[in-house]
Amino acid sequence: MMEIAYVCEWEKRPKSTHCPSIPLVCAWSCRNLIAFTTDLKNEEDDKGLDNAFITNFTRPVDLSHMIHIIDTDHPWDVNSINSGHTEVISCLEWDQSGSRLLSADGDGQIKCWGMTEHLVNSWECTQCSSVDGDPIVALSWLHNGVKLALHVEKSGSTNFGEKFSRVKFSPSLTLFGGKPMEGWLAVTVSGLVTVSLLKPNGTLLTASESLCRLRGRVALADIAFTGGGNIVVAATDGSSSSPVQFYKVCVSVVNEKCRIDTELLPSLFMRCTTDPVRRDKYPAVTHLKFLTRENSEQVLLCASSQMGSIVECWSLRKEGLPVNNIFQHRSPVVGEKQPMILKWRILSATNDLDRVSAVALPKLPISISNTDLKVASDTKFFPGLGLALAFHDGSIQILHRLSLHTMGVFYGSSGSSQRVGEEPAIKRQRTGGPMLHFKALQLSWTSLALVGVDNHCKLHMIRVSPSMGQMLDMNTLLRHLLFLLEYCMVTGYDWWDVLLHAQPSMVHNLLEKLHEEYMRQNQALQQVLSTRIVAVKASLCKLSTATAARACDFHAKLLLIAISSTLKSLLRPHVLNTPDKSPGDRLAEICAKNTDTDIDKVMINLKTEEFVLDGPPLQSLQQLIQWVGDFVLYLLANLPNQGSIVRPGFGFLRDGASLGMLREMLVMIRIWGLLKPGCLPIYTATSDNQDSMFLLFRLLTKLWLCSRDESHPQDPDETLIDECCLLPSQLLVPSMDWLPINDGVITKIQSKHPLRLQFGKPYTLPGVNPNAQVEVFRSPASQRMDHLRCLHLGISPTEDSKACTRCGCVTMLRSPNKTNAMRQWEQRWIKNCLCGGLWRRIPSTLTEVPDRLNTGEMFKTHRSLIVNIV
Repeated sequence: MMEIAYVCEWEKRPKSTHCPSIPLVCAWSCRNLIAFTTDLKNEEDDKGLDNAFITNFTRPVDLSHMIHIIDTDHPWDVNSINSGHTEVISCLEWDQSGSRLLSADGDGQIKCWGMTEHLVNSWECTQCSSVDGDPIVALSWLHNGVKLALHVEKSGSTNFGEKFSRVKFSPSLTLFGGKPMEGWLAVTVSGLVTVSLLKPNGTLLTASESLCRLRGRVALADIAFTGGGNIVVAATDGSSSSPVQFYKVCVSVVNEKCRIDTELLPSLFMRCTTDPVRRDKYPAVTHLKFLTRENSEQVLLCASSQMGSIVECWSLRKEGLPVNNIFQHRSPVVGEKQPMILKWRILSATNDLDRVSAVALPKLPISISNTDLKVASDTKFFPGLGLALAFHDGSIQILHRLSLHTMGVFYGSSGSSQRVGEEPAIKRQRTGGPMLHFKALQLSWTSLALVGVDNHCKLHMIRVSPSMGQMLDMNTLLRHLLFLLEYCMVTGYDWWDVLLHAQPSMVHNLLEKLHEEYMRQNQALQQVLSTRIVAVKASLCKLSTATAARACDFHAKLLLIAISSTLKSLLRPHVLNTPDKSPGDRLAEICAKNTDTDIDKVMINLKTEEFVLDGPPLQSLQQLIQWVGDFVLYLLANLPNQGSIVRPGFGFLRDGASLGMLREMLVMIRIWGLLKPGCLPIYTATSDNQDSMFLLFRLLTKLWLCSRDESHPQDPDETLIDECCLLPSQLLVPSMDWLPINDGVITKIQSKHPLRLQFGKPYTLPGVNPNAQVEVFRSPASQRMDHLRCLHLGISPTEDSKACTRCGCVTMLRSPNKTNAMRQWEQRWIKNCLCGGLWRRIPSTLTEVPDRLNTGEMFKTHRSLIVNIV
């Protein structure tokens, strides 16, 4: 049920040493970014250090004060941040958007990190707060009030609103108008709770308060939130014989000052301390965690010794207050209710275990009441039900989050896993050296992947099967993966961890079922998810060579939708008091009704004054207009070539909506061409009197008429195919740069063999061209493209560029444009790619040549550069 996908390790250095006493922390964001720390200490100067490892140091380097951030699809591209922390980092926390990170250390310093220029491999500190000299033991962002419930029992429903519903949940603190206020809360070792609030003007508002009147040592703590906007803190002094205390914390702003109110809640004693046999066996509490951040009524405790551990799960319940016998015979008053109290009750406990080294809790928001657990058991939906425990012998166990029954075991030394009840095939041999074990552990947001950092600072990515070791038929497995893909679409979370389990043979069925479910939603929801579902389909298609051509189509569709919305947004109504429909909507309506193949006759029905624009915006958008014109020409010219082999563009031939969108844009471009001929797409025609736009619109309309009724599409007639066959003799057909090159690991780990990676060194399969799956769509020596600006960058561009972490789309980091229209287009993609992926900086091609090519390849590359220059 668990298997290693890849292992990434640091370059071996002779003067690097591990410090076993240093605790490691790890955090996994909803955008599939992982932040972690290491226990390496390096005695070298910065002169001999690799830039990927460390920069800007003038003294011996302590790597335990660094924060390392990776994207799960490019784990080698690590960004190691010189955090400036003076003590060991004790906490890492991502915010709800997955784009900002909090770090805290043993000196009371808290830092907020944000992306520099929205790049995942470039970070900077944006805010700081501190409680000088008071180590931080727990840290959390304030809750923003957004909570989604995932209903497993409704997984067969056709309505996304029934599968995923918004739960009423109040933010921890609100601004005027109910807007949630951003900030964070931390608990220190001396029993102090400190809150830092981010004011709208960017400044920090900070306050601190004792958890209780008599401050005591807090060795472990955790933070949870209630639906009413309150905060609950659980704290213990580290001794299993001491009570675990709970406090309610209320944060407010009064007269521009932050105020903190605390209240003591019922406490508990661990069950193992009341057992005479185990009273002194587990003296220390080593882990204290609420089961979820949004549930303050269930807590997980782990007590340990040098020989082993025990885990207990507790729940807070309302119980009737027992009444003394003297008052039991009193006649009750009408309407009087029995007084109730809150009391902690143990739900379950494990038997004696090996010593626990790390704990990971699921983040999937499924309900965990007894009824819901029975439904989950009936539907065999297990993601989110299990928590992970790592042990000092190197193994990992998945336990049921409430019953604590073992669901599966992973043996790290052999890289294999067994279902419950199975004996390991190979007995592990104990060696004299320190045994490999995980010091930090985190589950992904869909609970389908597990990341661990071991005591040698290696990062392990582990698949966690959706079946949790149970035997599932293929249809059930597909339904579970589909359910989680839909969840990611609705929430906006990244779905990389779901793709870990999508085998190439599943891709076709997943695509069909995903499209069917999407088409069953209401029109408003379809519009909201229109681009996100295309991005999910594109990422699925890349997993199989058989569907790589369809991935090309989906990427082109994303760009087509973006260009169409941008061009339509330029249209302005001629009169202010216009009807409800915008000029873009009227254009779509008229083009849908008018089936005339003559583009000039379609133009007659439009109010051309709505299309009047200034010259500079039109001219600056010419590169996008050129892409539309080239795309239409390519589709029509390749219509006769679509045979048994599926080629790029095939998906558009029966996509009536996309063909209709292209017709609308050709009409807009035709009108703009009358105002500014320089904005028209440029074609190379064999005849001087050839009206290229007229010809392409006529053929495109005929093709659109065949497929506009998507329920009953028709094959193109012979006359249309014959005319398309003649296109290459009338117009020069451009070559299209279809598919951005994605060098991520997701397409390389479909096999069961784990990949061995190294931080700072990009990975390619031995003897395999990394671009093998796209060679059929692109010449290896073709021009590099700026996929967003639709510009040719040359074979070896020198400009710094950024690439999408998911689809591989490349664009220049610095804008070469000065016009407002093109800058507005670029601003749309400043944070995210067309597919929703994050950006990462990539070096220019010239700087990559010496590192990645051998001598012969370097000679060929330089020769091609000289030829291009000449």
